[in-house]
Amino acid sequence: MTLEEKISKDLVAAMKAKDEVALRGIRAIKTLIQLAKTDGSGQAIDEAREVQMLQKLVKTRQESMEIFEKNGRPELAQKEKEEVEIIRRYLPAMLEGAELEAVIQGIIAEVGATSAKDMGKVMGAASKALAGKAEGRTISETVKRLLGA
Repeated sequence: MTLEEKISKDLVAAMKAKDEVALRGIRAIKTLIQLAKTDGSGQAIDEAREVQMLQKLVKTRQESMEIFEKNGRPELAQKEKEEVEIIRRYLPAMLEGAELEAVIQGIIAEVGATSAKDMGKVMGAASKALAGKAEGRTISETVKRLLGA
């Protein structure tokens, strides 16, 4: 089942359940898919692109949430947080902690990095290898820590 099919099915279920939070999050994903299909690029929406689009949607919501919290709008920040939780349901499980560290250590050994000067090489390889499996910020922080930067 493709993401689009799953979203359509879940949208109907959310409508029947009158779940406003789920409806907002699922409609955001559906809109994103429709825009990607009609953007004129001719690119097929494969699983990797779906994950990339959903991650961007989550990142945008998180940035909005931070702005709302800074400006004293907790009710709007809460809405964004709820939507992030709904969108994350459709993302694959992210690597964190020891799992992520083990993968990055393997990449460091593979690239032959020894110091913080080699961070660019490691980040390039790690970003490709972990696309959709970990957030860029988390990858960067882990690489810095492991290289002693």
